[in-house]
Amino acid sequence: MRGIVNVMSGICGMITEIRATSEDQSGRVNLDINTRCESIQKLAGELRVVNPEEEISYKGNGPKTLRIASKHCKHTACPVPSGIIKAIEVAAGLAQPEDARITVTQEKDR
Repeated sequence: MRGIVNVMSGICGMITEIRATSEDQSGRVNLDINTRCESIQKLAGELRVVNPEEEISYKGNGPKTLRIASKHCKHTACPVPSGIIKAIEVAAGLAQPEDARITVTQEKDR
């Protein structure tokens, strides 16, 4: 099974394509992450295979994705790590493929 997630990160203008694939009996998920963002490229270099059961909980050491993101992502609000976890969930059959949205606006004080 494969989960594919495309993340448009916002003001930085970076686009990331995440392909998560679960093909064998081990239950592990393989990741292929493509982006022009140097920070996410570094994350992708370290995050190639994950255990999906460990990615969906903060128990223990928490998700490997978030631990590695904390080393490489310069912006804590970057939506790419969440997108990676969503792709893992779908590939592992732990979630249905459904879009998530964050809508950001600004209002001036009167």
